[in-house]
Amino acid sequence: DALQPLPLQELARRCGMPGAKVHRYLVSLTRTKLVAQDSVDGRYSIGPAAVTLGLAGLHSLDAVRIASACLGGLRDDSGETAVLATWSGTGPVIIRIEESSRPVFMNVRVGSTLPLLRSAVGLVVAAYRGDEEVRRLLAKERRTLGRIRGEGTVEQLLARTRRLGIGVVDGDLVTGVTALAAPIFDHGARIVASIALLGGPKHLEPRVDSPAAHALKKAAATISERLGYRAVR
Repeated sequence: DALQPLPLQELARRCGMPGAKVHRYLVSLTRTKLVAQDSVDGRYSIGPAAVTLGLAGLHSLDAVRIASACLGGLRDDSGETAVLATWSGTGPVIIRIEESSRPVFMNVRVGSTLPLLRSAVGLVVAAYRGDEEVRRLLAKERRTLGRIRGEGTVEQLLARTRRLGIGVVDGDLVTGVTALAAPIFDHGARIVASIALLGGPKHLEPRVDSPAAHALKKAAATISERLGYRAVR
């Protein structure tokens, strides 16, 4: 887990092996380009072949498949309807729903495109994506939405979403439905999807410190980790 090249002695210490034995391994690994040795200070680091293999492994991971496999568990842990959404050219779109046993009225279904400022998923997307498509959609919604209820400016709302790591709406998109959403990141720290919980106000509170919110953030972190994301601490 070193973040910089290491000398032979340090590698041997971390492996708990004699230096001579580790050196023999390193010679073989260097020949296959899985390890690279600096010609100046002799330190060892990951070689070009290992980088290629690692990237191939990361690219083969299917964010949708991994997230979908976790969706049912999130529903069971929280007791609420769980939703998975990804980005499309026209906004975040729902691609999977795991419904809970609790009745909740929703006018969204698989294939529905969500707004940025009136949905929890949209808030997360807008908070963590800064590309031209998002800026264009935000500008359009600003013109039609008017004042952001209880949150001041759009910038303040998105900054709060980033600070808390979760998007929250309470009846903004569907009256009587609370929604919480969290981002999913890939190995390049890019948001690739988001997961959300939907429920009635009696069970799903619009709070970032609720048990449901903790379960949501934990699920998002687990999926992101499996995609190679490493959070900065």
